[in-house]
Amino acid sequence: MSVFLLKRLLTLIATLVATSAVVFVVLEILPGNAAQVLMGPDAAPEAVQALAEQLGLNQPAWQRYLQWVQGLLVLDLGDSYAYGSPVRDLVLERLALTVPLAVLAMLITTVLALAAGVYAASRHNRWGDVGVMGLAQLGIAIPNFWFAILLILLFSVKLQWFAAGGFPGWTEDAGGGFWAALKALLLPAISLAVVQAAILARITRSAVLEVLREDFVRTARAKGLSQRAVLWGHVLRNAMVPVITVMGLQFANLLAGTIVVENVFFLPGLGRLIFQSIANRDLIVVRNCVMLLAAMVVVVNFIVDLLYAVIDPRLKASDL
Repeated sequence: MSVFLLKRLLTLIATLVATSAVVFVVLEILPGNAAQVLMGPDAAPEAVQALAEQLGLNQPAWQRYLQWVQGLLVLDLGDSYAYGSPVRDLVLERLALTVPLAVLAMLITTVLALAAGVYAASRHNRWGDVGVMGLAQLGIAIPNFWFAILLILLFSVKLQWFAAGGFPGWTEDAGGGFWAALKALLLPAISLAVVQAAILARITRSAVLEVLREDFVRTARAKGLSQRAVLWGHVLRNAMVPVITVMGLQFANLLAGTIVVENVFFLPGLGRLIFQSIANRDLIVVRNCVMLLAAMVVVVNFIVDLLYAVIDPRLKASDL
């Protein structure tokens, strides 16, 4: 297992290094000049050149890349061109909304998908199975931003149960509180979870159906265990390896998918920060935010690999 962990750590580090290079190169070849955007189209060339020198934009690309990587290692992400404040403070402030939103959406996804997938598998080729899979197919086809608009029209405009947008904050000093903040994140989380739950429900159904054909399931039934005990106590755990794999990828997708939903609900999260920074050509913020999302994806996949052995002890390190 120690060899497995070492290999996975080396792979994680190599992936992060390659990702940083790709992110830097892609943003470097984009047209436009951050100094020109900040100064405006009518600014004098001398003023634009002076600002570019002040921001370090006139340095060679390889030098700026090495400085950026060195800053990442010590969590010094530089200062935002547009906001004039440290990027680290901006990112941490926005993560306080984006991460809870993604976690809440993942919880909703997991509960809905596992319940629907197990229910459909237990009623294979019957009306319950057909109905759940039909709803899952519909959920896959619905864009989350369009579903978010429908939720706003129903629960905010018509029923007036929720606010149409905005975020009150996690503390009462900021004018909100835990329950007020959780209520503000509920509709965005549901809009994010619908598509992911539909996909995960289909994966869960397929995995459970495959395990139901195993000999140990017939043995458990022969012992007199109820259908519920067999499904939730024996079948689901053995079907969780592919399900956990998809869940890891989905959580990473939820973190990235908040960009659109946060703009629909006017939430001051990481996704909205990226959107505004792209509009302002604030490439240092975009670069660090994209790198952060990529690192989250890599780390989540690493954690999923470790969970395989916990979920299914039959797997050995050589199999992972």
